[in-house]
Amino acid sequence: VLQNLSQTPVLRELLKEAKMPGTTVKIESPELCVLCCFSFKQEPQLIKLDQPGPLTLAMHQFVTEMQETKKGVVTPKELFAQVCEKAIRFKGYQQQDSHELLRYLLDGMRAEE
Repeated sequence: VLQNLSQTPVLRELLKEAKMPGTTVKIESPELCVLCCFSFKQEPQLIKLDQPGPLTLAMHQFVTEMQETKKGVVTPKELFAQVCEKAIRFKGYQQQDSHELLRYLLDGMRAEE
């Protein structure tokens, strides 16, 4: 899950911009609606970002480290610690489903907005 997220260009760009508080981010909708058979264009949304929370900062740090070519092994210790703060079920290193991690990670970052 984390490797896939680190290779998502839109997420990387948003995390980079989210690191700087007070930044206004322009989010444009896709031109093609997957559920429809026609193309449409919506106006872009402008969102002013506040100071990012600890989970968002840890995610930014992790994604940045994953993108560094000279970096050897990357461990998501800080990111995992922040996920555990938001979702206690991950403490104790019990086996969890990857979709649960994805849900708690994204929900946690959204709650910090």
